[in-house]
Amino acid sequence: MKKGKVVAAFVCASSLLLTACATAPGAGGASAERPVSQVPPANAAVASAKVHVDLGLAYLQIGRYAVALDEAKAALASDASYSPAYHLMGLVYMYIDDHAAARENFQRALAMAPSDPEFNNSYGWFQCMTGEEKEGLQRLAMAARNPYYQTPARPYTNAGLCHLRSGDDVAAEAEFRRAAQLDAGNAQAIYHLAAIAYRRGAYTVARDYLIQLHQRNEPTAESVWLGARTERKLGNHEAESSYLAQLRGRFADSAEFRAMNQGNYE
Repeated sequence: MKKGKVVAAFVCASSLLLTACATAPGAGGASAERPVSQVPPANAAVASAKVHVDLGLAYLQIGRYAVALDEAKAALASDASYSPAYHLMGLVYMYIDDHAAARENFQRALAMAPSDPEFNNSYGWFQCMTGEEKEGLQRLAMAARNPYYQTPARPYTNAGLCHLRSGDDVAAEAEFRRAAQLDAGNAQAIYHLAAIAYRRGAYTVARDYLIQLHQRNEPTAESVWLGARTERKLGNHEAESSYLAQLRGRFADSAEFRAMNQGNYE
């Protein structure tokens, strides 16, 4: 999912969906204040489309983009008005960097269900990634405010990432704090809170966030390297050495390991 970019907190499985006043598929425009994909299928065609989209999302998560796209097309063959299929196609095209096709499909999904927060979360991040930060942040805020959204920490995390792309650590920190308050195990939000604290010289705060992160999540090359640099700033050589040993032993093929070997601690 990474592809050399900041990884966004996407809704790529049925347990990660969100909404606000979405239009139920096959319901003739009737509003329903929950995600389209969570609305019970109205008929066999919609049920079939939903199965294909759920399968496509699962393939998307493991990087099987072509198969995910085929599932989206199969869903539309079952029901051409099933908006989550267009959303899935938008995600696939976004991951393979076909921005024109991604935008077209996200917009088709939103034309059918303009308030669906799953769609707004994904398209909001897409807009942030493609230079439309103001519009993207508005969409992410809409998704986060929806009381039916089961995991609102996701759009808050994406909003934080969006602010980081603009170089606004203050606004990013506020969004990541909201995300971490809602989901204490949110690895992205907590890592970035640590990184922001490190950049402003609050090394003890950065250490506390990293301890919280590593208590709940597996370490990554990024988090281990940040931990080593934080402990170096604090003068704790034993803890620094422990982090560096992890970097050597577990992440020897990472950019962070290369930075360590080059002595590039900043």
